[in-house]
Amino acid sequence: MRRKLAAGNWKMNGLSGDLGVLADLAAAHGEGDVDILICPPHTLVNRAAQTVADGKIRIGGQDCHAAETGAHTGDVSAAMLVDAGAKWVIVGHSERRTDHDESDSDVRNKARAAIDAGLGVIVCVGESLAQREAANTLDIIGGQLSGSIPDLVTGQNLVVAYEPIWAIGTGKVPTTDEIGEVHDFIRARLERRFGAGVARSVRLLYGGSVKAGNAADIFAVSNVDGALVGGASLTAADFSPIVTALEQAAKA
Repeated sequence: MRRKLAAGNWKMNGLSGDLGVLADLAAAHGEGDVDILICPPHTLVNRAAQTVADGKIRIGGQDCHAAETGAHTGDVSAAMLVDAGAKWVIVGHSERRTDHDESDSDVRNKARAAIDAGLGVIVCVGESLAQREAANTLDIIGGQLSGSIPDLVTGQNLVVAYEPIWAIGTGKVPTTDEIGEVHDFIRARLERRFGAGVARSVRLLYGGSVKAGNAADIFAVSNVDGALVGGASLTAADFSPIVTALEQAAKA
């Protein structure tokens, strides 16, 4: 059985004083049967990892460079994230693809570097509103999956997050049928490339304006194994109800 995963992406938010959120989440969900991952900005990865040491919450990075070392001012390598205490890293988020012109090949190289360094990777895919309205969603997702996921992945080191670009931070959410169609498609594509064993063990997350009010409906959708949550993961008051909804889905 795939363990459910609630992942929080803090993006460019958070200072040292905000790390109390981790203790609050640990206190509320220490006995829950789902995995919790928080990806703070790089400046907080080490302190966050120390805060949750020996607990069930895991810490991840929001991005990494494909190179191990070198003249890459401002970048962070996968080995640096491991050294800071991270267990996972997000690659290919739409904000990286758009703001930094990252291609599928760039994402693939980052994912490969992360796995080689011992990190698990959350590979993000998703379509724009124009692509959705042009009925190109599955073609776009299929291309991103082929181009962004390296070979030799497993259910232990790969998570795929479907984040429709037009839903991130907008309050707009696809229908549950639309979410289910994409997640079923992703599962089928993974099986075709990697075989049934790997495909059935990879967790598929939905991301894009997930909140307490819609989490239960989203988690009831076929092949949704959890969520990658942005703004609602910044406080325990917002994120904890989402984790609770996922815990309830895990029991269903």
